Amino acid sequence: MFVEELKEVKGVLKIEAAGSVRRWRETVGDIDIIVAGEKNCPVMKAFTGHREVAEIIAEGITKSSVRLGNGLQADLRLVAPESFGAAIAYFTGSKQHNILIRDRARDMGLKISEYGIERIKTGKRVGGAEEMDIYRAVKLPWIPPELREARGEIEAAEKGKLPRLVELKDIKGDLQMHTKATDGRNTIEEMARAAKKLGLSYIAITDHSKAVRVANGLDEKRLRKHLKDIEKADGKVPGIRILKGIEVDILPDGSLDLKEDVLRECEVVVGAVHSRFNMSEKEMTERIVKALRSGLIHILAHPTGRLILERDPYPLDLGEVFRVAREEGVAMEINAHPDRLDLRDVDARHAKEVGVKLVISTDAHAANQLELMRFGVHTARRGWLEPEDILNTLPVNKFLRTLRR
Repeated sequence: MFVEELKEVKGVLKIEAAGSVRRWRETVGDIDIIVAGEKNCPVMKAFTGHREVAEIIAEGITKSSVRLGNGLQADLRLVAPESFGAAIAYFTGSKQHNILIRDRARDMGLKISEYGIERIKTGKRVGGAEEMDIYRAVKLPWIPPELREARGEIEAAEKGKLPRLVELKDIKGDLQMHTKATDGRNTIEEMARAAKKLGLSYIAITDHSKAVRVANGLDEKRLRKHLKDIEKADGKVPGIRILKGIEVDILPDGSLDLKEDVLRECEVVVGAVHSRFNMSEKEMTERIVKALRSGLIHILAHPTGRLILERDPYPLDLGEVFRVAREEGVAMEINAHPDRLDLRDVDARHAKEVGVKLVISTDAHAANQLELMRFGVHTARRGWLEPEDILNTLPVNKFLRTLRR
């Protein structure tokens, strides 16, 4: 919103957030904004005077820094239009990615800085207005910001093997959400209408099972009634399929919180750990592996149980979990809620590399939370995931056929 409003300032030619925000890291230390503007562009005044600003740290002609109401520092840099591409690349980072690019440029007789590209011998400027100039100069294709972490993206680009990263428009379904039946704020139909408005073609209603008492979790009797309610709702919102599902608790001994017969009535069974996070790595791994081998779970939700900046992941041998998931055909979830983003990017990439399929779900507890899908998509992109790695890029009938039965 900040950037979108500054875009409307007279004289602003280009504006974009850079840094870890542009790379979609799960946490950010500050916000960098790069602007190319006409002479005497009043963007600095608009920036320091924005309603979100709690404190002006420094104010200048080409750079200003402020403290926002949420405590984050934001820096705005005003650059000449001919330097915008170089500046956005430089301030996007990561630092190590930039070092690799600059070293490569130096080997080619070029100097790359935030101001542009020059020939080392002559000082002649040869580009920098567009970000693509940087990558073209070092004979590489453009590398998406999410990949710029010095994790092999340069080598992949050299070989023409950069992934075709998943995009939000590729996602056709959302496979974890909650309604008023447990701890959600909206009805089944309200969730379906919101999903349709976002362009989805199917959703799975996956309310909690009875072990999650604080969420008014469903026992077998209530779940059967709820499944009938889902069946009744399906078809009332044209253009979207509503799948019968449940988020069933994986109990400390690895058994599931609901009986097999009622779980088999569900089209999507999402298994999750919500208790006893203090188990040893061996115990937690055995607990989850037993559940994956039950033949009843299609998806393992938020597999490591972390809450960002609040709760560490529980001890878990993810390699073993992935091995069993691949054998059993269970998909791993990338939970898109910004408090979770679980699996992490590096773990999602590992899952892909060992042949485990994934899904991206919002875990929405209200209709407006369905919009959080983009956070999961960018986490997947940071994990080098392509559409074919993610099951809910499939049309609903193919998705259902792909689920392990």
